[in-house]
Amino acid sequence: MAEDEPRRPQLDMPLVPDEYLTRQMRLRVESLRQRGEKRQDGEKLLRPAEAVYRLDFVQQHKLQFERWDVVLDKPGKVTITGTSQNWTPDLTNLMTRQLLDPTAIFWRKEDSEAVDWNEADALEFGERLSELARIRRVMYFLITFSDGLEPANLKASVVFSQL
Repeated sequence: MAEDEPRRPQLDMPLVPDEYLTRQMRLRVESLRQRGEKRQDGEKLLRPAEAVYRLDFVQQHKLQFERWDVVLDKPGKVTITGTSQNWTPDLTNLMTRQLLDPTAIFWRKEDSEAVDWNEADALEFGERLSELARIRRVMYFLITFSDGLEPANLKASVVFSQL
């Protein structure tokens, strides 16, 4: 972009924990365990270190991915996986085929304040979000926490510019 071109307005859209869906998915795991049943073929059960987040597209059209804005307030790693699932309150069965590639992986090392990431995959994933925003009002994510991180340690958003 040339220096004399005006900067396009940016939208910072946060990934918000969806506590209701996370709780429903955990209840599904517990229900299967109590009844001694197995998951459906291809079903993705929520593990203890995973949580469901959502991104509400406040605007759907004319968005161009700019960057991920991820803050980890302590060392550890998060993996953000998009889903093609359009959940309804009574549908908590997530199938593995509904998990999108690539994932965005962010981490912070013990001796660093900076957050690193798998740049190529995170950029490709972000660009896909611009496309998905055209057809969705809400996008759901499965976030996996590892190496000591928990949901309280994460602040994440996607920054788009408006075309």
